[in-house]
Amino acid sequence: MAITLELIILFLVSFFPIPSLSISDAFVYGGCSALKYVPNSPYESNLNSLLTSLVNSATYSAYNKFTITGSSPNDVVYGLFQCRGDLAMPDCATCVARSVSQIGSMCRQTAGAAIQLEGCFVKYDNTSFIGVEDKTVVLHKCAPSIGYDTDLMNRRDAVLRSLGGSGGPFRVGGSEDVQGMAQCVEDLSAGECQDCLKEAIGRLKSDCGGAVYGDMFLAKCYARFSTSGAHAYAKSNHGNSHSDGEKTFAIIIGLLAGVALVIIFLTFLKKVFGGHGK
Repeated sequence: MAITLELIILFLVSFFPIPSLSISDAFVYGGCSALKYVPNSPYESNLNSLLTSLVNSATYSAYNKFTITGSSPNDVVYGLFQCRGDLAMPDCATCVARSVSQIGSMCRQTAGAAIQLEGCFVKYDNTSFIGVEDKTVVLHKCAPSIGYDTDLMNRRDAVLRSLGGSGGPFRVGGSEDVQGMAQCVEDLSAGECQDCLKEAIGRLKSDCGGAVYGDMFLAKCYARFSTSGAHAYAKSNHGNSHSDGEKTFAIIIGLLAGVALVIIFLTFLKKVFGGHGK
């Protein structure tokens, strides 16, 4: 019975995960390639080695890239991770480990995959993407417009200009109640990073109008901004998410309690009828 209950618990937890309490582990986006690899193949072995290397490397570095080769060109796998520039090293390691765990369940047996959490980015593929600029839009998100506030939008534009004019792969800026952040994947050159961020910032300004916050994620960089008005908006919307998390946890507890009662009842019947049979 104990083994059965343990399996049931694992089943429930896998299908009803308890929400993470860490903001840096929050899911932003993810995607899987259409191409599948053969189970127990050299490619799968190389992929497992790559993912292990990513997790281990994140304990001492905020960015790294790997290429795992094999006896055949078809077995080569490329991968990298990058943590947000302001993330502490222990949080970076936790974020990458969480990413690898999620990508494994989200993209089963796919030859390529990418996942972005709030604090880190992980990607692998069977074709080389490392050092290749890619300005494909993978996610853009804008809060509903609150009307065009000229002063607010001027501050937003000033913050975004400062991000575009700064140097380095990770950039932050702010002006009164407006905050901004931008980052490139570090496999890009300085010129490619600047080009990518110029595209992301330009799209962010044009797409998000009078919104209180906006996110623009391209394949190799992103730009974001938020204002003080975003806090109230996020609170009202994330409140539903928090409520859903509590409901999920309550479902888990209820199901486990029900399973436990059934097991106790069956054990009782077994003893009763087993006793009568003697």
